[in-house]
Amino acid sequence: MSKSKTNEQNKETKNDESSVHEDAIDKATDKATDKATDKATDEQAQIRRSKLETLRKSGNAYPHSIKVSNSAAEIIAQYGDLESSEELKTKGTFSLAGRVSFIRSFGKAAFFKIRDRSEAIQLYLAKNNLSPEEFELFKDADIGDQVWVEGILFRTKTGELSLEAHKFKILAKCLHTPPEKYHGLTNIEDRYRMRYVDLMSNDESRKIFKMRSQIVQGIRNYFIEKDFVEVETPMMHPLVSGAAARPFNTHHNTLDMDLFLRVAPELYLKRLVVGGMERVFELNRNFRNEGISVRHNPEFTMLEFYMAYATYEDLMDMTEDLVISLCEQLHGGTELKWFGKDVNLVRPWTRISMENAVKTMSAFQGEVGDVQAMTDYLKKKGIDLSGREGVGALLSMIFEEDVEEQLIQPTFVIGYPVEISPLARRSDKTSESGIDVTDRFELFVCGQEVANGFNELNDPDDQKERFLSQSKEKESGNLEANDYDEDYINALEYGMPPTAGEGIGIDRLVMLLTGSDSIRDVIYFPLMRPNKN
Repeated sequence: MSKSKTNEQNKETKNDESSVHEDAIDKATDKATDKATDKATDEQAQIRRSKLETLRKSGNAYPHSIKVSNSAAEIIAQYGDLESSEELKTKGTFSLAGRVSFIRSFGKAAFFKIRDRSEAIQLYLAKNNLSPEEFELFKDADIGDQVWVEGILFRTKTGELSLEAHKFKILAKCLHTPPEKYHGLTNIEDRYRMRYVDLMSNDESRKIFKMRSQIVQGIRNYFIEKDFVEVETPMMHPLVSGAAARPFNTHHNTLDMDLFLRVAPELYLKRLVVGGMERVFELNRNFRNEGISVRHNPEFTMLEFYMAYATYEDLMDMTEDLVISLCEQLHGGTELKWFGKDVNLVRPWTRISMENAVKTMSAFQGEVGDVQAMTDYLKKKGIDLSGREGVGALLSMIFEEDVEEQLIQPTFVIGYPVEISPLARRSDKTSESGIDVTDRFELFVCGQEVANGFNELNDPDDQKERFLSQSKEKESGNLEANDYDEDYINALEYGMPPTAGEGIGIDRLVMLLTGSDSIRDVIYFPLMRPNKN
């Protein structure tokens, strides 16, 4: 061992020791800080609870039958342009309710700010305007309390539209100190575990979830205008079908029957198409017993729609139209930022076959179709093949490994192999390398799959063979393979018209349209490990 390397190692050891020592000091400091914070928090909680006891003694601490005539946003929209306090005071009496977000007290008077479902507005409370009982209540109010007020409008000396309270009630005492308005919950896990606190203190969270609601409503409107019927199909399935995914297992006691939470509603929706409902869509939950990450939640919302006499090319056009229209409704244009990347949804979106994508964008240097070369390439990358040794599956795995993350701008990838598309119609042509492919596409933005659609397989004999192939894969260890669904084969034998269908992950779409980098930011209550504390 050379002297220089010895010196470097000694230096690293000293640095490590110093780092450990500093970490120990930091942990001790943090522990002391946390202890002091906890003590202060406990004291605040005791004070707030003592105020609740005072409320209980004075009467009903949790009053009901409260009439609220107005919202903050409604008042601001209607009277925000009036400058004269004298004119404002002639507009009548208004009643509001909401959570206290700010208090500045002067003893016998105070300015409050409350936030209701729509907006925040300032209140002025003074001893001269309230009954003695209400004045005592107002003195005991804390930030976070739910309150009700009734009064008249005026403008303060600084020109802020405010409500002068002539009646006041505390509706529900907040027994915990809320986070600061400008910082919110600083611990990211607390935001997800206590969404109720996050929403009361974080304007951005409220904005995202309001946008989510607008997106879902926009989707419904889009399909209803195109003569689609919204339907609901079972959540508990006797078989695993509709997507390559691991299911959650459950059991029905009365029927003594094992069931699976659905991984997709596809086969039930297509049964409806067989029955004559030529345009159907469903917005509902799917459940997949798989990993949890910033991009995956085991319970998620999916849009699936099926359209008779349409092709997958039609659905690509519809998808462009739908996503662009939603983006324009929300942002007034087609430009977005997602995962730090600038995205422009302007048409036309790129369309490329999986095979060409691998040939032009992958590090794989062998021939597409050379099973041994493709297998060796994936094994060198440490990819577990798990019974997926067919040429189509290998092509798909190279695509997922090398290409997906490069697809930043919206891109439709077409030409998916038959063996990984058990429900898609076989294309009339093979790929350039002779691989059997389907009339299928997936939409990618910033390396994320957003949508999956295809011409539906309506040949019952072909579908039967695909199911049998899936059954063999399952026996070989592929935990994501579909079961054999005899009733669905029977449905196809009654004749399903030429149909195209598509699934769009709503959570992923909301992430895109709101610029959210974590799926947990767009799901109200994401699944998390139990909090050991």
